[in-house]
Amino acid sequence: MAFLVVNTIEEWASGFRDAKRAAVSVGTFDGLHVGHQKILQSVRERARASGQRAAAITFNPHPMRVLQPDRAPLMIQTLTQRLAGFEQIGLDAAVVLRFDRALSLVSPEEFIERILVGGIRTGAILVGANFRFGHRGAGDVRLLAEFGKRDGFDVEILPPVEVGGQIVSSTAVRGAVVSGNVAGVIPLLGRPFSLTGEIRGGAGRGRAILFPTLNMAPEQELLPKLGVYATESAVGGKIYSSVTNVGTRPTFNGSGILVESHLFGFSDNLAAGPMEVRFHERIRDEQKFSGVDALRAQIARDIEAARKYFVGSK
Repeated sequence: MAFLVVNTIEEWASGFRDAKRAAVSVGTFDGLHVGHQKILQSVRERARASGQRAAAITFNPHPMRVLQPDRAPLMIQTLTQRLAGFEQIGLDAAVVLRFDRALSLVSPEEFIERILVGGIRTGAILVGANFRFGHRGAGDVRLLAEFGKRDGFDVEILPPVEVGGQIVSSTAVRGAVVSGNVAGVIPLLGRPFSLTGEIRGGAGRGRAILFPTLNMAPEQELLPKLGVYATESAVGGKIYSSVTNVGTRPTFNGSGILVESHLFGFSDNLAAGPMEVRFHERIRDEQKFSGVDALRAQIARDIEAARKYFVGSK
């Protein structure tokens, strides 16, 4: 059966009309880092071993966007990226609950009874030790265990994942990205940090200085620190080594942040279409040059640095 995405418990009941139970985890899963992956892989394995469905319950928007918007984190991924990650892990379904004031007032007990038990017929729930849920985060793993005994579902507490002595978290990922440490993000995510979006036509300056670029309007809220990076760019079903500038084009007195990539071995003149840029290594800060000649010379050095990175990483 194809991966199913539903937004309400009623849609779940309509999509799954049999009485099969589900192994689940609950969370925002922003970034889908290796800690999230470990939990969801365990959900998948538990479901396969017990003949249950494997599912994730997640929220959109981030709860902090509703409860404390001034403190809400910048999202690492779009919802589309998260759902694609769930499917890639091998889950059968995702429940994307709209987080609003009404949902924020749901008590932990009601969340268990209405959503976990009465809604998706939970057979097992797998979460981290610090998992909190329900109004004001009043629910915890102890309450889950109590209701599990009463309602017949198992509760499994999974330890955090550490990389280099650091507990992996979405906060750690955000900190590394905004500092420009994209190489340090790779072991936390298990993949490069990436931006997705639509190609936009530019001013044509790239071709004028002999280094044509594809300009992308990123969909993500979280962007790397302004600067130049060794990247991979996915366009038209192919992946190209590339060098990418995330910045405001100060040499041309630009305004607004633009993601510009020069793709190695790419000659098509595209002005539209989807694109993904994967960040591997930071090369330098963005800077303002005295003119086009100085900028051209620096771009040539940036391209050489990116080429050396990809040769050395193979």
